[in-house]
This record gives sequence, C-alpha cells and structure tokens, in this order.
Amino acid sequence: MADVSEKDIERANFAFNIYDFDGAGSVDAFYLGHCLRALGLNPTLALVEKLGGTKKKGEKTLTVEEFLPIFSQARKDKDTGVYEDFVECMKLYDKAENGLMVGAELHHILLSLGEKLNDAECNEVLKDCLDPEDEDGMIPYVRKYLKINQQLDVNKLELNKVYIAFLKKMTTVEKW
Repeated sequence: MADVSEKDIERANFAFNIYDFDGAGSVDAFYLGHCLRALGLNPTLALVEKLGGTKKKGEKTLTVEEFLPIFSQARKDKDTGVYEDFVECMKLYDKAENGLMVGAELHHILLSLGEKLNDAECNEVLKDCLDPEDEDGMIPYVRKYLKINQQLDVNKLELNKVYIAFLKKMTTVEKW
C-alpha cells in the first residue's frame, strides 16, 4: 500500500467509519461499492464484486485492515470513465451532430446496456441529469453549465452523483 498517502488512508478510514453502522469496526461487504464511491472512485459493479463486495447484506463483513488494500487496488483500476468519455458515447447517438439525442433512445440504453438500471433508477437519472425533452422528443446530452465551464477553460469538472452513475453505465457497455 505504498501508493496510498497518509491523507488517503485518513480519508479511507473516515469513509469506512461512516459505513460501520454499529461501531464494531467492520463494514458489511454489501456497502463496499458505496464506500469506494464516497472516496471519489467510480468502480463498476463487476469490480466491486471482484474486490470482495457482495450482492446481499449480511453475507460478509470487512475490517478496516481488509478495506485499505481493497481501496488501494480500486484506485489503480483504469476501467473508469471521465466526463469526456460520456460525451463521446452520447455523440454516437447524436444523428444531427447538434448536441441532441432522442430521449427514448437514451432511456432504452440505460435500461439495456452495461450495468443495467431498473425503470425507477432510469427515470431518476433522466429527471436529475437532463433537461426535459423538446416537442420532437430530443434532449440535450451536455448540460449548459458544463458547456460554460468548458468555455472558461476549467481544468477539472466536478461530476455530480447522477452523472457518475450515468457515466458508469456508458463506460461498461459491452462492445457490439
């Protein structure tokens, strides 16, 4: 774990303690992905499972000593996307190359590709992330404030929680 600084270990311990609900010094492995995402990582569900996460509560617990190497390994994973990857994926569905895509098509993508969302999650992502559809059923896939930030040459864009979930879906799409 030489690649993890003291500050990162402190942050990891803090996040771990948040998910240590009963104060026993252990976290249910079901919350491993949540804990890693709280630390600013974007692990896929497959990576979380590979690192020891479980799909059901109560199957396994992790101590902080077990969690820190998992955190270190998750930081090394390069299978995460960035905002620019999200935009490039959306451009594939932008037939007129005008920053718009069919809203129903995006809904279908979220339901069927990558780490699939259920209908309620999909509706939440669409509601929280995107502007409403216009009269032609088109939605802009790049938010206006992000365009403004890019014009101002902002080096780092802070992605909100929903964009991260959305990005995870788009970057785990299997090649067809």
